[in-house]
Amino acid sequence: MITRVAVVPYPPLLVPALTVRADAETERLRGACLRAVSSLTDSAAEWVGVGVDQSGPAMLGPNTAGTFDGFGVDVRVTLGGTVASRPDPLLPLPALITGWLREQAGARVATVHLLAPDTPTDECQRLGATLAAKDVGLLVLADGTNRSDARSPFPPDARARTLDERIRTALADAGLAGLRALEPELSAELGVAGRAALQVLPGVVAASGGTWRGELLYSATPFGVTYHVAIWTRTT
Repeated sequence: MITRVAVVPYPPLLVPALTVRADAETERLRGACLRAVSSLTDSAAEWVGVGVDQSGPAMLGPNTAGTFDGFGVDVRVTLGGTVASRPDPLLPLPALITGWLREQAGARVATVHLLAPDTPTDECQRLGATLAAKDVGLLVLADGTNRSDARSPFPPDARARTLDERIRTALADAGLAGLRALEPELSAELGVAGRAALQVLPGVVAASGGTWRGELLYSATPFGVTYHVAIWTRTT
């Protein structure tokens, strides 16, 4: 049964080799992500990652390998299985980051579920219910909004800060209602591409039962995109 979940963003800047010079904020973000996934490995040696990509729905098994060559450096990662082929240069970013974090945290293997961006909320929760019985750690990959300030890659939208606060509060409090209430259309408009991955969480918790505690490790908008890092733990 899943008893621990790590929620992390998936920007390429998490990988040190892809940045020319790390500043203090980047180091804070990386440190929070590594703390979250190390906690996940403490709970289970095998992971299931859930992310969002245009190629979804799809499932990538442990024998998957990829490279960050498309982001400027040929950093190769795997999901932990036996790799017989060359790394996929087009492997979706959530899977690449899962592979890199797996290696950093020492998890044995990972499987990655990629959901389509427009996956309905009820389908996300059904996936969570299906995953809940597995003896794995759950890695949820999701960024926050990308329209919150002048540094954002898209024009700022006044609604972005409110949405980020809703996500922040839900992650800190293990708030199922807050995640269930994320509207697909609004999330898409404000750049929360990982909305569907976040909505897997209520399905996991509802199916596994018990009491869950949330811990927010990081929540900030350092480069115009909001990143949240959290751990959820089943306590009873």
